[in-house]
Amino acid sequence: MLRVLATREFPPGCMRDAAAAFDLTVRDEALTPAAAREALEGFDAVWTTIGDDWSARAFDGAPHRCRLLANFGVGWNHIDGEAARAAGVMVTNTPDATTEPTADVALLLMLMTARKAGAGERLVRAGEWTGWGPGAASMGMHLGGRTLGIVGLGRIGKALARRARAIGMDVIHFNRSRTGEAGQVELSELMARADVVACCVPGAPSTHHLIGAAELAAMRPDAILVNVSRGDVVDEGALIAALEAGRIGGAGLDVYENEPEIPAALMREDTVLLPHIGTAAPEVREAMGGMAVANLLALAKGRELPDRVA
Repeated sequence: MLRVLATREFPPGCMRDAAAAFDLTVRDEALTPAAAREALEGFDAVWTTIGDDWSARAFDGAPHRCRLLANFGVGWNHIDGEAARAAGVMVTNTPDATTEPTADVALLLMLMTARKAGAGERLVRAGEWTGWGPGAASMGMHLGGRTLGIVGLGRIGKALARRARAIGMDVIHFNRSRTGEAGQVELSELMARADVVACCVPGAPSTHHLIGAAELAAMRPDAILVNVSRGDVVDEGALIAALEAGRIGGAGLDVYENEPEIPAALMREDTVLLPHIGTAAPEVREAMGGMAVANLLALAKGRELPDRVA
């Protein structure tokens, strides 16, 4: 029987399935590199997620017993893919289950940031709202007729494009490869034209700080930035500087460069900050867990892994 370590208490349905199929150990604590190395030596597979440290030093001392890191989530930039390959460890993720709910949260951030909903909600809770007025300070940007620039037209980017068009937005996009879709432009043009810039690229070395000081400087002064990809896609220091200087209109974030640590300088009235809830719905998390278990089962049965990424 396959010996599997689950690094968290994952959703109950998929945990029951895993307990029935494998010799399952549950840790429910993020792995340090040292603990990750021990897991590689003691288990056939590790059911892992963001927060576990699979940097290159975790793979020191190969070969290991472990043959698979089954990641819970589509993003897997917490795993050094090259080091895993060199150590003979495969990596899978859970792509399709996360697409629609993450696009929902991207749209939520767009609307909340553009319409200053976060600031307005705080005003009401503080008992400081004095009533409706034609020149209310909480007036924001109406998104109908505006331009959304999507950075990364993958599954999530395409799902967000459908939602944006449904509320009357024009959509342009940047993608490193040709998409064959209308509206593909270079990143510099997108940053200059868009009223809303939404980051939907995967986390990878090639996308680290893809949105930096130069890209933020190209944005319109009333434009807003939304990030539902990975925190380090945006240079957080450069974003803070742009917000403090009034060079952009606001930001809506569900991910952070060093989460769960969030710089105090981001706690502003022109930001909307969510706690990485892109997939936070029971049925979504169960579907993600089911995909991870399916990859573990494929390993146990000697079959091709359905969601292999490395």
